[in-house]
Amino acid sequence: MSTTSVDETVAVPPVRVGWLPITALGILALALGTLQSVVEPALPLLQRELGVSPAEGALIGNTLLITGAVVTPVAGALGDRYGGKRVLVRLMAVVSMGGLSAALAPNLPVLLFGQVLQGVMVGALPLSFILVRKHLTTGQSQAAIGVVVALFTGGSMVGMLFAGPIAEGLSWQWMFALPTIAIIVTTPVVSLLMPHDPPMPSDSRIDWPGTVLLSATLLTFMLGLVTVTRDGGLPPLTVVALAVVVAALAAGWVVVERRAASPMVDLRMLAKPTVWNACALTFVISAGSGMVLFLLPQLFAAPADGYGFGADTTDIGLFLLPGAIAGAVSDSVGGIAARRFGPRAVVVVGTVVTAATMIALASLHTAEWQPALAKVLTAFAAGAGTTALLAGTATAVETKDIGVATSLLVVTRVIGVALGAQVAGAILDAGVDPVTGLPAESAFVTGFAVSGLVTASSLLVVRLTRKGVRA
Repeated sequence: MSTTSVDETVAVPPVRVGWLPITALGILALALGTLQSVVEPALPLLQRELGVSPAEGALIGNTLLITGAVVTPVAGALGDRYGGKRVLVRLMAVVSMGGLSAALAPNLPVLLFGQVLQGVMVGALPLSFILVRKHLTTGQSQAAIGVVVALFTGGSMVGMLFAGPIAEGLSWQWMFALPTIAIIVTTPVVSLLMPHDPPMPSDSRIDWPGTVLLSATLLTFMLGLVTVTRDGGLPPLTVVALAVVVAALAAGWVVVERRAASPMVDLRMLAKPTVWNACALTFVISAGSGMVLFLLPQLFAAPADGYGFGADTTDIGLFLLPGAIAGAVSDSVGGIAARRFGPRAVVVVGTVVTAATMIALASLHTAEWQPALAKVLTAFAAGAGTTALLAGTATAVETKDIGVATSLLVVTRVIGVALGAQVAGAILDAGVDPVTGLPAESAFVTGFAVSGLVTASSLLVVRLTRKGVRA
């Protein structure tokens, strides 16, 4: 009986759709991209409004990233098993609750809770790809996936541009409310227009213990990093206790993943030199770019009577927009360059550009165009480098391992960015002027220099991994 039902499920032909459902899916992606990106230009404003330190402010964006890193592979597995449309609608309900929580947040903990819920939006992309593949021909699905990704990226630019005018014209709460309303309105339209996609039968189980342990490990580490650098730090025994908790959670996750029949992350994949080397390089590059991502808005917002520019949220968005465009362009350039010159060559060039830019910015940051140009150069270089590593890994491993290998790199990239931003926030906290209560210029100089040195260390990783491959 069960065999017949499985065969019937597989044999059901997909329902072909026109471009109207795909358009609705693209508009949903646009709203999601907007909601995801409003925080970056508004971070200084949020810190002032909520009365939090830079390290605590870094958590606002990092919680979304961490949730996304954990949820994305699970969302794809759930979509394959239960149907992409069914899972997408439920994920959008969670995102909507997160957006409304952020819009109504009276303090940092509630805002962080909203960001955690919003983080599941990252899982919407693989679910959209499932729907597109099942309801369109191969040629049409390639075009449709490009449209969805482009609109998600375009939404990021919309959020970058309009976060300031919305926050200053209405309030910062409306930055979250308006995209959330668009998601609430668009989701039923997608559900109505998009046919149901048949689930794929599977004997494997979702690795919930591994998912919970990885989430707990990352969140505990980030929260611990903030508390260690806040208000003069914590007693040494407390710091040791936090380190022990993080280590215990991480060890428990490794044990669970090694024993799971269908692990969230196949740790055996990390034993392969190609994947291990790519993960190491991706982590270092992403950590350096994460520091840049956090430091530049803070520098733009610093008072103009000192070393900063006194920019408001609207101006910060405009200054950062060229960098966002460069980052979007770098994704396609990185793949092309990897095929022509090899991933390592792209990484080396990108590393040299980023390290030189950040070292120069540590000395030259007296005009607005200097950090704006630094954002363009570093976003392009980091994006091209990590995309080249992703493309190179996808072509170096066996076909059956592509999904696992690329998922590892995506998760590594997100963790690197989050850790870099958190470290940058800690550096600014450590350099606060006791008189003004604001980070001193020397703190920014230190942050830019550390970012350059961290990025430059990827050259050492390239050197060591090359020797390892030859050996």
